[in-house]
Amino acid sequence: MSANPFGRSISAEDIVDTLGFFDSWEDRYKYIIDLGKELPAMPDELKTEDRLIRGCQSQVWLETEQQGETFEFQADSDAFIVKGLLGVILAAYNNKAADDILAFDIEQYFEQLDLLRHLSPTRGNGLRAMVQRIREIAGEPA
Repeated sequence: MSANPFGRSISAEDIVDTLGFFDSWEDRYKYIIDLGKELPAMPDELKTEDRLIRGCQSQVWLETEQQGETFEFQADSDAFIVKGLLGVILAAYNNKAADDILAFDIEQYFEQLDLLRHLSPTRGNGLRAMVQRIREIAGEPA
């Protein structure tokens, strides 16, 4: 896997700032979809049953590699908007230590983005399933 899920360095703060520039949710959705297009494609051989995230409306696969203290995630989906949402999540969690992953206030992040209010309930549940899976990998007790 590469050191960064994007072709350039992007952080959760960058996403919050960029989405703040858009007046309409249509433009915000386009930006989120573009984030997904920047994620590298996951090789088909990694799209296995054990990497599927349960609770998502679309198919979502997550691959994890731990290097020292930090976790590197690679994710893919069969839906453009979901792949974009993966980009939003990876900007928050990728290349972070377990303590940083568990300490990150994802609810505040989603609140800053005003994201959950603009997703269907099933998409929102899928987003939470993705976050929960990453937090479990980082060692959050069930």
